[in-house]
Amino acid sequence: MNTDTVTLNFQLPETAQQIGEMVRKFAEERIRPVFMEYDEKQEFPTEIFKELGQLGLLGVLVPEKYKGAGLTYIDYVTAIIELGKVCGAIGLSMAAHNSLCTGHILQFGSEEQKEKYLPLLATGEWIGAWGLTEPNTGSDAGNMKTTAKKDGDYWILNGSKNFITHGKVGNVAVVIARTGEAGDKHGMTAFIIEKGTPGFSNGKKENKLGMRASDTSELVFTDCRVHDSQRIGEVGEGFIQALKVLDGGRISIAALSLGIAKGALEASIKYAKEREQFNQPIANFQAISFKLADMATEYQAAELLTYRAAAMKDNGQNVNLESAMAKYYASEVCVKIATEAVQIFGGYGYLKDFPVEKYYRDAKLCTIGEGTSEIQKLVIARQILK
Repeated sequence: MNTDTVTLNFQLPETAQQIGEMVRKFAEERIRPVFMEYDEKQEFPTEIFKELGQLGLLGVLVPEKYKGAGLTYIDYVTAIIELGKVCGAIGLSMAAHNSLCTGHILQFGSEEQKEKYLPLLATGEWIGAWGLTEPNTGSDAGNMKTTAKKDGDYWILNGSKNFITHGKVGNVAVVIARTGEAGDKHGMTAFIIEKGTPGFSNGKKENKLGMRASDTSELVFTDCRVHDSQRIGEVGEGFIQALKVLDGGRISIAALSLGIAKGALEASIKYAKEREQFNQPIANFQAISFKLADMATEYQAAELLTYRAAAMKDNGQNVNLESAMAKYYASEVCVKIATEAVQIFGGYGYLKDFPVEKYYRDAKLCTIGEGTSEIQKLVIARQILK
């Protein structure tokens, strides 16, 4: 795909439009009636996730020979937006499953590893987790404490990972552990670890402000023996692989931000037309209409940044700068739009009976997950100052 065509024509490819329509219909029929129930219970929607697998949405970028959908990043972004518009938590889980665990194996796994794991992940038979973050090393991942020490044909892992999407419900995890010196970017290695491996267990499940239907838990390793055949790539390549995985992952979080923002914006426009004060719709008041104008303009700008990054990714270009810009701007716009949505709804915006309360809670994670806004600015600054 030529990036210039996408940039100049501003027209989604027909495939992406069809996928958007399919996901929109699924989200309205299957997710909207039950999403608050899952949110209240903080329960992972296993059945819905399996259905996403049947629709090809858990292996969007995986080639058909591994039972994936073999679609593009533009298709992927479109699907996440439509999921996020109804439920940010389900959109987040879908994005994390595709971009992180599945994406890591797809980009860096051996042919044997791809043949073994990708069909299970792409069809939704298995759910994937990805372990980089630790209790004391969030943005400072280079100083991780989880270690993997060689013991013959095995590696012995000790340590823990936290804030892991699907840490509890996942069937398999890609985990990055330190195999060299702390702080050495070539001192970490990635491993594929299946649930049930001795020494591999789940820790605390987090009780979160938002994204409550997306499972977030600890992974714990206590003398966990992993065969060398489960190593992804060469020893010492894990951190470099993780950074490349995150470049693509940031586009998915930008898309998720767009979905939440779009849901909040559409709800706000509808409410502003229906809600009357002083014998007229509140949309007639400049204070409200100007808020909506800002929200719509910033949404469009974030959407263009995100689709541009997706088009470049499809084109095989380096998206380190573009994915950071898209993720940074879209996530900040998402929080702003969700906040303004609550303000437009007034007292009703604070109630769970109305939709924007959940958008408000879900939005904030987008500025934190897969690299905080501050880290995105660091990445952007380094690129433009080269």
